[in-house]
Amino acid sequence: MALAMLGTILSLPALAAGEAEAGMRAAFAKCRATVEGTERLACYDRLAAHLALPRFQGRLTAQTDLFEITAPTMLRYESDGPIFVLYLKDAAGGIVQNLHIGGGGSATHRIDTPGTYSLQVSGSETWRIWLDPAP
Repeated sequence: MALAMLGTILSLPALAAGEAEAGMRAAFAKCRATVEGTERLACYDRLAAHLALPRFQGRLTAQTDLFEITAPTMLRYESDGPIFVLYLKDAAGGIVQNLHIGGGGSATHRIDTPGTYSLQVSGSETWRIWLDPAP
């Protein structure tokens, strides 16, 4: 019985990967079925953004280096833990925006003003952050 339980536990990551692949296949099929050209391209662009590697990732607490944006940018963030607080800071270290996720998950925040920023993360588990062009 212990061997059967171990087999089930070891197969869970494979099941999750299979579900993720099925979800991506469905998302690509939806884009492919979109008739209008502009919306079809926008659909593929959204998928490409979700496949991109995160700009920042880590576990628990971190302060990023300064980064510059030259156009409106979507700050997209995910957390695997129950606590995640993200401070968007200006070049001088002042807090521009306080963002959080309770209970894990993902969210976005639009940065409208070009400039130099950094991020301070306080989390209870692993997290990922992307900087995507704003739609």
